[in-house]
Amino acid sequence: MNIEKLIRPSVLTMNAYVSARHEIKGDEHTFLDANEFPEGDWNRYPDPFQTELREKIARQKGVNAENVFLGNGSDEVLDLLFRVFCTPGQDRALQFTPTYGMYRVLAQLNDVELLSIPLTKDGDLPLDESLENYLENCQFKLTFVCSPNNPLGTLVKLNELIRLLEYTSGLVVVDEAYIDFASAESVINLIEEFPNLVVVQTMSKAWASAGLRIGMAYAQAEVIEWLNKVKPPYNISGPNAQLAIQKLNETSHQSAIKELVRRRRTLRSALAKLACVEFIYPSETNFLLIKSALASEIKTFLNERQIIIRDRSSDVKNTIRISVGTEEECDRLVKLIQQFENEESTVY
Repeated sequence: MNIEKLIRPSVLTMNAYVSARHEIKGDEHTFLDANEFPEGDWNRYPDPFQTELREKIARQKGVNAENVFLGNGSDEVLDLLFRVFCTPGQDRALQFTPTYGMYRVLAQLNDVELLSIPLTKDGDLPLDESLENYLENCQFKLTFVCSPNNPLGTLVKLNELIRLLEYTSGLVVVDEAYIDFASAESVINLIEEFPNLVVVQTMSKAWASAGLRIGMAYAQAEVIEWLNKVKPPYNISGPNAQLAIQKLNETSHQSAIKELVRRRRTLRSALAKLACVEFIYPSETNFLLIKSALASEIKTFLNERQIIIRDRSSDVKNTIRISVGTEEECDRLVKLIQQFENEESTVY
């Protein structure tokens, strides 16, 4: 695949911002190039390519550092993909719904038409011959696949994803924000085989680092080079990069994930016993999507008692999404919904 054919023409010809330190390694220099204050704890601009953090992540993921891009949260990564590959008012992108709402926000922001195709009732890609022909003919610059899905919590099957990669002429962006909670492995190992694959992850979920705003993209080196060309020169702060490295060194990471998955099972079991809960979607994430005819009422009842959950009825009718909290938070949640149920039964 010729990646340059997918690049937005204005990006192909632009001159990227280059600081005097782009080619300098280490801190043992007298820096008089960037008009910084000469003293202070954080007076210097950070490494524009987050070399230490990027190499740390690359080792953990089993890829080369040249295959890793770091953004100010995964939302910046997604935004840059629109900026690099889509010409405003001309190119189109595709998503499978229900899905993460930022794809549409970013498409609108970048003046890119975003088409939507519904997932099957089981959360699978609706691949058949007619869709494959559609994908071949429409030439979408970006196709977004959220797996595990938000808000459903389900995984896209690997064979379906591979078929999508084979039939799509543009980039397929697999958003794996919740992959660390899933029973399946990441598809990062496919990036060498498929030049049109971009895998997006984050430290916000399983790494308990939402406040650090560290998002990652994994792709072939040429795609990463284009993302580096258009990103702001210092898009991740020095303190955040250092804190992220500390988080990546923590040995308790996997045990914390296993404990959260255990609580997810316990919470699912407790909620499934409630009469007001009609269905709970299978989850490979750190949340549960719950179907109830009283979804809106449950949300209001909980909000009034300082428990904030998400109403996803605009995406999936009569549903609420509940994050898995601490054991105490989950216990309180279940007791409050039981209280809601009791109060509702007395009304009717």
